[in-house]
Formats: sequence, structure tokens, C-alpha cells
Amino acid sequence: MNRRRFLAISAALLAPAAAAAQPLHVETGQALGARVTLRLAHPDAPAIAARAMAEIDRLETIFSLYRTDSALCRLNRQGHLDDPPFELLECLSLAGAVQAASGGLFDPTVQPLWALHAEAAARGRLPDPAERQAALARTGWSHLRLDASRITHGPGRALTLNGIAQGYIADRVAAFLAAAGLDDILIDTGELRALGGHPDGGAWPVHLAQGGQVALRSRALATSAPLGTTFDQAGRIGHILDPHSGLPGPAVFRAVSISAPSAALADALSTAACLMKVKDQVAALCDAFPGAKPESAIPV
Repeated sequence: MNRRRFLAISAALLAPAAAAAQPLHVETGQALGARVTLRLAHPDAPAIAARAMAEIDRLETIFSLYRTDSALCRLNRQGHLDDPPFELLECLSLAGAVQAASGGLFDPTVQPLWALHAEAAARGRLPDPAERQAALARTGWSHLRLDASRITHGPGRALTLNGIAQGYIADRVAAFLAAAGLDDILIDTGELRALGGHPDGGAWPVHLAQGGQVALRSRALATSAPLGTTFDQAGRIGHILDPHSGLPGPAVFRAVSISAPSAALADALSTAACLMKVKDQVAALCDAFPGAKPESAIPV
């Protein structure tokens, strides 16, 4: 069972290579358990890509649920974190905005529920109602306190940022490269963030696995699939949990793709959208954030 959300997006680089002043360099790596790909055309592309990958590694020390010394793991273990990294505060602030706008459908405090479902699935069963209620009692965004000097969540509680951190890392890498004076780069951390356009001219042509194409330029795109990762071998119990009930959300949409000015925002919105019942709800959620736009919401 893969904790990482399945994102059905592939970048199709269709412009003629002869038009490019520099060949397109493709660098791959890993971040938060997902494959990372950087595409850029520059005389020093390998060295630039290496610096970007080092920045991704630094960000993993903040957001990883698997590195026991990460800032997030220390927060979960201790229930508080003194002198939190700016990046963690910024990501949590955006998460809070989406949590409020979505009526609580996006809620990173569901980690105790996710752990419960994962442990039960490993034993070939579903959590019983008493177990689920006990885990629900350890969730709730209102228990989180953010301050520049300290984050407090409380003992027995835990956060997961897997519905926003991949996008946030893409945004930070874009900012890192833009500060160095670079553009026309596509950053793929599972969410796509275009810094400028395609080096050959125009936008980056992105094909959605559920059908359709999005032209991406100075913009981000994320896709969430309710049944992309499941708790059961039959593939019917999805991994995106309803924070209100503690149950996996019903798979109304096969996949939801949302574009936005930032990859973190697109990531969080697409996650929340997977728990919505109709397309109008998805559109209304996007309307709450300037520049956000639903690109595709395919019913099951």
C-alpha cells in the first residue's frame, strides 16, 4: 500500500527540438516518496538541477513523515515544535485557509485516522466504529496553534501534509530557481509547477490521464484520484478520508485536476475536491482562491 497519492499527469513535450537554443535537460530524483523530475534548458543545467535537488532534500527534512528527525515528525512526536521552520509555518497557514474554505474537508490533522485505517488494512479488516471514534477524537484543526516561535498540536495528535507538501516543495523549488534568474522550467514533484513556459516557446503541454490537455505557463497543476491508492486489494476503499466521519470518502470522481497560481494550493484543493459530491462544489471551492480553476472532474 503506497502512502503517496496517485496523480495521473504526464508532461508531453511536443515542440520541435530543433527550435531550442539548448537541449532539454531532464533530472530525476525522489521527494516524499514520489518521483521528482526537473526539465530545463540551460548551459549549466546539470549543476542547476543538482542545486535544486539539494534544496528538495533540505525541504524533506521539514515535511517528511518517514525521516524521524524531520520537523513534522518531531512535531507529531512531541505535540509541539519550538522555533519551527518558516516553510512549515507557511505551508500550514495555506492548509488552514483551504481547511476553512472547504468546510473542513481538507484537514491535515487526519493522520491518526490514516494510521488506524492503514494498520487495520494490514490485518485484512476495517476499523470498527469504536476505534474510528477514538481516532476521530484525536483530530481537529481547531487544536492546532501556530506562532512564529512555536507550533502546538497536543499529545496523541498528528499531522500529515501529504495533500499539500508535494505541491509546496514544487513552489519552493520554483522560487529557488527564479531567485537565481532562471525561467522556462517544469518542476514535477507529483504536482506540476511551471516556471515560465517551454524553452522552445509557448506553454508546457500537459496531458491528463483522464483525458484532456492543459497548457501550463507560470502556473501549477495537481490531480487527485480518490481510488488512486486504496486500503484494500480490491481497490474499492480509497485513501482520502472524510475528516467528519473518519471514513474513506465515496469515489464520486475518478480524478480531479485543478490549476492554480501555486502548486501547494492546487494540491490541497484537488485533495478536498475528492470528497465533494458535485462539480459545482469543486468550482465554488476554487472560486474562493483567486486564479484557481477546475480543469477536469471526471465522474466514476
